[in-house]
Amino acid sequence: MTSKLYNKILVATDGSDYTKKATIHAVELAKLCGADLHAIYVVDTKYGCGPESCILTDTSPERLKSILEYQGDTAIKYIEKLAKKEGIHTERWIVEGNPAEEIIRLAEEQSVDLIVMGTLGSSGIERFLLGSVADKVIRSSRIPVLTVRK
Repeated sequence: MTSKLYNKILVATDGSDYTKKATIHAVELAKLCGADLHAIYVVDTKYGCGPESCILTDTSPERLKSILEYQGDTAIKYIEKLAKKEGIHTERWIVEGNPAEEIIRLAEEQSVDLIVMGTLGSSGIERFLLGSVADKVIRSSRIPVLTVRK
């Protein structure tokens, strides 16, 4: 018997190990609830940050965007692979903009019931990097947010 607590779950990824654990949680919840899974990767071209570190080169904006879109495609393919093994329908979203704002916008637009995302530790530079996105989503979203620590 499946729970209908969640019909649509949005999982936010940046492709890092921190978000892979959140992905596993999102897939398992979707399986238990019989929910559809929406996967989002936000291309943050303003800062040029990828999953491992910020790109601090004189790369052209077009090349930078291409690199980030490739990282997003790879990150979402990982989610799709896990979901497919469990028979879960997945929708993919690669969008540009401010990560926290785009996660919330898509969640509201798609009427999701839960946002799942990874977070880093709560101190130092780690909190500043990804933790700040998770923090902004938690503080601004009207939709419940499940954060998963590494």
